[in-house]
Amino acid sequence: MSLPERSITVLVAALGGEGGGVMADWLMHAATACGFPAQATSIPGVAQRTGATTYYLEIFPARRELLGGREPVMSLTPSPGNVDVMVASELLEAGRAMQNGFVSPERTTLIASTHRIYATMEKMQMADGRFSSDRVLAAAKQLARRAVLFDMRQLAQDSGTVINAVLFGAMAGSGALPLPRAVCEAAIRRAGKGAEASLRGFTAGYDIAAGARSTPGAAPRPLPPETRGILELGAARLRDYQGEAYARLYLERIATLGDADPGLIGEVGRQLALWMSYEDIIRVADLKTRRSRFERVRRETGAQDGEPVVVIDYLKPGVEEVASLLPPTLGRRLLAWAERRGKLDAYNVGMHVRTSGVFGYLLMRSLAWLKPWRPRSLRYAEEQALIERWLAAVRDAAPRSTALALEVAECAGLLKGYGETHRRGRSNFLAILDALVENPATTDTAAQAAAIRKAREAALADPEQKALEKTLGRPVTWMRAEKTR
Repeated sequence: MSLPERSITVLVAALGGEGGGVMADWLMHAATACGFPAQATSIPGVAQRTGATTYYLEIFPARRELLGGREPVMSLTPSPGNVDVMVASELLEAGRAMQNGFVSPERTTLIASTHRIYATMEKMQMADGRFSSDRVLAAAKQLARRAVLFDMRQLAQDSGTVINAVLFGAMAGSGALPLPRAVCEAAIRRAGKGAEASLRGFTAGYDIAAGARSTPGAAPRPLPPETRGILELGAARLRDYQGEAYARLYLERIATLGDADPGLIGEVGRQLALWMSYEDIIRVADLKTRRSRFERVRRETGAQDGEPVVVIDYLKPGVEEVASLLPPTLGRRLLAWAERRGKLDAYNVGMHVRTSGVFGYLLMRSLAWLKPWRPRSLRYAEEQALIERWLAAVRDAAPRSTALALEVAECAGLLKGYGETHRRGRSNFLAILDALVENPATTDTAAQAAAIRKAREAALADPEQKALEKTLGRPVTWMRAEKTR
């Protein structure tokens, strides 16, 4: 799979005392923790409220392992029309950014607080010299690709913190950056002093930007019963899979779709629940040792009360399965070692485990008891990173075309099975995501949706990937390092 063509560019305009420099540090720490090359510069503002201090960051959304020792070339200053995320700590600063061409409808997510701190020129007027806030708000909705606008100063005061924490939360919640929430929160905790208050502000900003709760005065839109049913089933499945916190993460992710079409929300909810409950060793062991499974086997074999039933499970774990349970750093090293030597499938060990016996049951159950470890494993890190990338693509497509967003959502159905089947499905998914979703050859949403559907159907019809390669016009390769952030 090809690397991203460019860095993600972020421009922050913050007034003195609002912690803009601290927020830039948080962003750099989060990007570094994800393994992304990143760079930050700043330009001091002029005193007496005639301009904010600006912080410019570039983040290349690919881990260094993919770069083969190369480093992306990054700019020290922003250029008009080339800013992906514009952040303003006050409404007039958002207006200045739009006036200077840093906000474009093709590219820019604008995140700004709607409160006002009046500029010197406004105060100098003989009469009411205040600039119209309504004009800035109207321009933001027209000029930005997506506008996230609410009173962040009030939210910061309510949370007992500074506005930078709310701004950072809004950036993370908007889905415009490839930085998982947990990594952003870890960057805040790293600062130590005042971290708890900053995390409260971060959560408040994240929730509003992600749509997990409405802005003051707005009522949440009711969903149709069938959509609500899908989400309830999805949450229940993930509660069983990993616990209450994981189910909440599922609902938070769904909430980032905001006011999208209910049919789209339902399809994303279905695919997301299946994906988040991916079948790893822990899940398989858990399902195979449940009482309901043994009861089902007895029913299917027609065993009478008192008749013994022997259950033998056939397993063939290998390097990849072992690495998936290790911490990300150790897991990646093990996989890299196996791939360099062409031994990825060389050490698969065939096992016949008598699960109905005491020893076999305890052996299998011991793997199921690793559930609390799962969030620290390589596989978990890989899956969550790719889920966030997929969701960002769905959110990006939804305002332009529901049909296109549905096609992107249904691409998650390519990810299934385990071992070679899972690798092939993942390579197909990444190839389509890269070629047709994130770097389409056309701006026509109907044509793009049709191309994605054709490629997805080709991938499902031909396990050898020849049909997909013909559709895309290029080879489909599997690159494991792309999974991890």
